[in-house]
Amino acid sequence: MATSIIISSSLMVLALLMALATVAPQAEARAFFVFGDSLVDNGNNNYLATSARADSPPYGIDFPTHRPTGRFSNGLNIPDFISREIGSEFLLPYLSSQLTGNKLLVGANFASAGIGILNDTGVQFANIIRMFQQFEFFKEYQRRVTALIGAQRTKQLVNGALVLITVGGNDFVNNYYLVPYSVRSRQYNLPDYVKFLISEYKKLLMKLYDLGARRVLVTGTGPLGCVPAELALRSRNGQCSDELQRAASLFNPQLTQMLGQLNSQYGSHIFIAANTGRMTADFVTNPGAFGFVTSKIACCGQGPYNGLGLCTPASNLCSNRNLYAFWDPFHPSEKANRYIVQQILKGTTEYMNPMNLSTILALDSRT
Repeated sequence: MATSIIISSSLMVLALLMALATVAPQAEARAFFVFGDSLVDNGNNNYLATSARADSPPYGIDFPTHRPTGRFSNGLNIPDFISREIGSEFLLPYLSSQLTGNKLLVGANFASAGIGILNDTGVQFANIIRMFQQFEFFKEYQRRVTALIGAQRTKQLVNGALVLITVGGNDFVNNYYLVPYSVRSRQYNLPDYVKFLISEYKKLLMKLYDLGARRVLVTGTGPLGCVPAELALRSRNGQCSDELQRAASLFNPQLTQMLGQLNSQYGSHIFIAANTGRMTADFVTNPGAFGFVTSKIACCGQGPYNGLGLCTPASNLCSNRNLYAFWDPFHPSEKANRYIVQQILKGTTEYMNPMNLSTILALDSRT
């Protein structure tokens, strides 16, 4: 009798350990959340009635499945490379029906192509997930996870997560400069518009803090006037658009300054400025140093610089994507995304302020 009791007890302990192993390690692992626009969208727009989509070939031609996923890339995008660095699975878009159960504990991607800091940015794309809606989904996500693992562990998961937010470029390209004499350009001169964007962005980041985010990578805008789409529309002799470059040069330093102010307000390095403008400018100004043959012509597109319209099955398509800094008229190639994330991971304070991702991961592993 005593032997059978011992055996039964051992089996119960073993069953309990196995049950815990299926949930607890994933709950304890660092979650990852992504907010923003097409630079970081993993496919949410696939589920929406919008023209801002990347769910048809040749998008995804170099993704592991060689199929379009909704990423605006020939392969992996910035969140994918960050997921690899933190030892995580690729994030599912929040609207995916596959994002259930323990997969929720990995995190989620809430980004939506076409959106901006402002709610009126991207109106031409109709049904997209604007920033306030992304945050509403984040609140819904937390309710779903609470039902799975409880309120306390959900709070720990969110507080301990890594967060990436990429937004702002569309507020210039698809709002202020979308058409001559746009509503916003009549309302604000450029310096005042930048100040307005920064003030609105600050509100968004404070809301993100209120929702539990405690480690947030905040990217600036790239060299807006140098992407193939703007070269096709505005360039003279292949030169970057001075006006759009001026917009980026005003926005990025003020963003970094604002993040520093928020960190002082909260008394901690919550927000980390990722100078993606500088990172992208590296290979835009000297593509050969990074193994690219061009940073002016998109791999996929049509018209001057392959910069007009969308990337479609009927577009011109380069045979070697590793030779092109830009995949389509607006978005970096997979190889360019890999370089950007390497700078996020290991870059000096010229690229990452006040610290890079490697330092964040080392610091947080000790807490």
